Amino acid sequence: MKRTSTLILILSTLIMSACTSLPPAYDYSQFRNSDPKSIIILPPTNQSTEVIAPYSLMTQLTAPIAESGYYVYPVALVDQTFQNNGLTVAEDIHAVPTAKLYEIFGADAALYIDIVEYGTSYVVISSNTVVTVGAKLVDLKTGDLLWEGAASASSAENRSSSGGGLIGMLVEAAVHQIIETVVDTGYDVSAIASSRLVSSKAHNGLLHGPRSTKYGQPATSEKVK
Repeated sequence: MKRTSTLILILSTLIMSACTSLPPAYDYSQFRNSDPKSIIILPPTNQSTEVIAPYSLMTQLTAPIAESGYYVYPVALVDQTFQNNGLTVAEDIHAVPTAKLYEIFGADAALYIDIVEYGTSYVVISSNTVVTVGAKLVDLKTGDLLWEGAASASSAENRSSSGGGLIGMLVEAAVHQIIETVVDTGYDVSAIASSRLVSSKAHNGLLHGPRSTKYGQPATSEKVK
C-alpha cells in the first residue's frame, strides 16, 4: 500500500511537471480585435557583435509569417524605402511613429525585432552557435501591442558527441567552431529560432492569418493543456 502511494505521488509530480513545462497561453484578445492581414518586418535592433545578424534573421522571418497566413512586405523593399528616407539605423526606424509607418506602407501591423544573441562561442569543451531573439507585433493604426514573444535556438541541440575522451571533445569543439563561423551556421539556426518565435504552429506564436486554411481557429498554445 505504501509503495502504491509513493508511485502515485511520483506519477502526479511528473504529470504536473509536464503540464507546466510550457509558458502559460498568451492572451490574444487584442490580436483578435485588430485582426491584422498584412505585416512589415522592421530592421532588427542588434545586441550581438555580429553585423550580419539583422540581415540573416530578417530573411528567415518572412517564411513562417507568410506560412501562418499573412501578407509580408518584401524585406528588401522595406529596407530600401527606409534608406531612401535617410533611415539606416534600426533604433531610429523603431522610433518612427506607427501612424507614419502606416502612412508610408499601409500595412496593418509591424514586427519589431530585437536580436539578443547571435553567433558561435567556444567554451572549454563545447562550441555552439546560438540565436536568441525577441519580438513584438504592433498595430500601425492604433499603436496597440498585439503580441510579443521570445525564442532561442542552438546548433548543439541535435548534436551527439563522437567520443574520444577529453582530447577528442576539445578537438571536436574547435572543429565545430571553425566550421560554424566560416559557413555562418547562425543563418540556419535563425530559421529554427524564427519558426519558434512567430509560426502559428509554435506555442504562443502568431495566430493563424486570413490566408491560412486554419484562419479563425484557436492558436496552438490554446490547445496545450
